[in-house]
Amino acid sequence: MNKLSQLAAQALERDTVDQAIEYEGRWYSWREVRTLANQITELIDASEAKTGGPVVFIARSQAAAVVAFMALLRSGRTIRMVYAFQSPAGIARDIARLEPAIVVAAARDFGDEVQAAIRQQGAAAIVIAEMEAHPLPGFSRSTASLPQDLPAQPQIEILTSGTTGKPKPFAVRHEMLAQHFAGSTAKIFGGEKEAAEPLPALLYYPLGNISGLFSTIPALLNGHKLIVLDRFSVQGWRDYIVRYRPVASGTPAAAVQMILDADIPREDLVSLRFFSTGAAPLDPRVQRAFEDRYGIPVLLSYGATEFGGPVTVMAPELYAEFGQSKFGSVGKTFGGAQLRIVDPETGAELPAGQEGLIEVISPKMGPDWIHTSDLGVIDEDGFLFLRGRADGAIMRGGFKLLPESIERALLGHPAISAAAVVGLPDRRLGQIPVAALQLKPGVEKPASAELEAYVRDLLLATHIPVHWLFLDELPKTVSLKVDRPAVISLFQEAFGTTD
Repeated sequence: MNKLSQLAAQALERDTVDQAIEYEGRWYSWREVRTLANQITELIDASEAKTGGPVVFIARSQAAAVVAFMALLRSGRTIRMVYAFQSPAGIARDIARLEPAIVVAAARDFGDEVQAAIRQQGAAAIVIAEMEAHPLPGFSRSTASLPQDLPAQPQIEILTSGTTGKPKPFAVRHEMLAQHFAGSTAKIFGGEKEAAEPLPALLYYPLGNISGLFSTIPALLNGHKLIVLDRFSVQGWRDYIVRYRPVASGTPAAAVQMILDADIPREDLVSLRFFSTGAAPLDPRVQRAFEDRYGIPVLLSYGATEFGGPVTVMAPELYAEFGQSKFGSVGKTFGGAQLRIVDPETGAELPAGQEGLIEVISPKMGPDWIHTSDLGVIDEDGFLFLRGRADGAIMRGGFKLLPESIERALLGHPAISAAAVVGLPDRRLGQIPVAALQLKPGVEKPASAELEAYVRDLLLATHIPVHWLFLDELPKTVSLKVDRPAVISLFQEAFGTTD
């Protein structure tokens, strides 16, 4: 049994009526958690799955799924995450590709296509619902062979956010999680060093990605309470803040404007001394509006699944020293991480103040430089400023357009709450920019001519979107990032393509 499995086993030994997990207004005790985890372990053992055979986990954010995750960690098997938020055909394809010995999921995810894929693999299937588990009828035994790509050491194959395409699996070793996730739950964004009784952690990210692991593993392995939301909502987050009055909290970047649009009263957030956000860039005007309205510093960070989480942060002490002079920066490296900026063409390292591609060494993941498609600048004091993504550039007749620059311009318009700019194929120009827009509550839709004139005053004529699409809400991934493939599909449905 590896270290992470040992820690999970120790956590699941708790047999008390103390509160452990809250979901949909109901608290479940550690005794209930232990009982369900033991049921799942018994079903795994009864399946006769080969030792070390991987488990496909179709994880939804609910109490029973969190407990199942803990039981799977205790089992010491490799866990291969699959997003539930896709079609049954997509889930079936993932199962065929991942070659599981066992599949664990909620009842609604075991449709006919999924069952057919499980049967073809010879895998067992375990159904989780409420706080109980049982074998899927006809799938109690596993005859699956061990896959050829089975890793020597157990790992969790989590999923990237899927903002530029289908979410991709990324392996995180049990050893790394035990070392970096399972120790102290101190927040890198500030807060009380030690509390007599730590506040409950709040989970609204999917279990299958890196943020879900950050939210779940440290809390439960340390015996702390966990509040589970099936997905992020401003109301759910606000209720948590009012109920527990933490000194530090945060949300995904996209949710900051949502909080402003919801007009949450200042007194509801009065306990917060720091507000953190990361995983995606935050428009500086949104950051300024939040800070002006609530008087709470916004501490930005930069991280990725491939880094094992954040590698830079505008920590409270940095904010106290530099304040507004570094406004918009995602801070400096921490935890031994290293950054450099390289020329996109030559790969040569660039000096301070020059824009290029970001490369990272994250000690959690290994000693090698990790190449990214993120554009950034490191200033003379070592602070990182993000500039966009090179792989999202739109090539319009030989002109290279960064969607982020057009989005930033549009977000300055008083009617626009959110914007997503993508490229569509064009026979003559190669690509053309188009913009999907979400309006602020209660405002009238501006005319296309007005928007074109507004952008023309800020950017070159080549940057003006050819088509505009107004949506009640921009499509987002489960991580609350804009789902760009979905935006492209909406434009193709509305306008077709010219290629």
